[in-house]
Amino acid sequence: MKKLLILICLVIVSFKGFAQDLAYARKTLKTLASEAFWGRGYTKNGMAKAADFIESEFKSFGLQPMDGKRFKQDFSFPVNTFPGQMELHINGKKLIAGKDFIVSQSSTGIHTKADLIQKDSITFLNQEHRILVHLMDKLTWSVAQNVDDVTEILIKKTALNEKPKNLIVNIENKFIPEFKAANICALVKGTTKPDSVILITAHYDHLGGMGKDTYFPGANDNGSGVSFLLSLAKYYAANPQKYSIAFICFAGEEAGILGSKYFTENPLIPLQQIRFMFNVDMVGTGETGATVVNATQYPKEFALLNQVNDAGKLLVKINPRGKAANSDHYFFTEKGVPAFFLYTQGGIAAYHDVFDKAETLPFTVYENLFKLFVGFNKALIN
Repeated sequence: MKKLLILICLVIVSFKGFAQDLAYARKTLKTLASEAFWGRGYTKNGMAKAADFIESEFKSFGLQPMDGKRFKQDFSFPVNTFPGQMELHINGKKLIAGKDFIVSQSSTGIHTKADLIQKDSITFLNQEHRILVHLMDKLTWSVAQNVDDVTEILIKKTALNEKPKNLIVNIENKFIPEFKAANICALVKGTTKPDSVILITAHYDHLGGMGKDTYFPGANDNGSGVSFLLSLAKYYAANPQKYSIAFICFAGEEAGILGSKYFTENPLIPLQQIRFMFNVDMVGTGETGATVVNATQYPKEFALLNQVNDAGKLLVKINPRGKAANSDHYFFTEKGVPAFFLYTQGGIAAYHDVFDKAETLPFTVYENLFKLFVGFNKALIN
């Protein structure tokens, strides 16, 4: 144990270049959350553009394709999209998409004028046109793999100063039965034990756009995780370890952790070779520490993570959490792969909305989180 602690301290103290890596992470995050990538989703080719960017970064670092052939693992799934019109007037007042209202992700499109009948204190409807209107404290969007025969509109309460009585709506939806996506998979081959693998993952997809003028940047969710993963890929490409260090950026997480499910059913490396998996999602804050899902499933590894953290005084706290199907680690765990899912806490509250922007993300513990991962992986390998 003493030897291990000395090793951990040496790794943490000797590692250099954090300022440069933070600058790279911020630049990468700004790119991923930019309008050009349109929320890394299902319209304006946003997800494909993000995939191409990640692949180009892996190539520039000198990483190898995981299967030795190509970086992209293609798959497809159904999704409901909103590529065009997204207009709403309530009581004659024009509302702004994303800020004042959102449409439920499984809604069908509609173009009509209609009166509304109050059902309860927050719900209004028009039965003829199958329109539901809800008043909400906060607007939170998502992704659907189906289309309902109802148009459901969620309006922020503060956007109106009276009850909704009538509306003019023009919403366009397009259902795509087989939306084409890809996991981006890369590898730094181990120097002495290449068949033992430490896997680092993050999903790169987000919600995309709602209409032709509104997109969801997805800076913390999960531009932060992808920029962090790419920084680690850059480091390990320049500093190969005894074990192979593998990286996967998953698509389809927001639609139901679909990319990771597909990978575990069609693995590009034998799953039994994975010594440990570390999944990161929403790591752009950290004022109050971090939480690790599966901590109670793998107590030895969680104890080791805390030893690294305590030795370097890195995060204020690492909270343990049990098993949960809330990100891309889940299907790996179900296949017997030991895995953690880490997310940071505190700071901004933007989530699945138009306010999750790169310029507001503090990257509070980025440098220390980097040290934590490098130290943990080194200790785990040794």
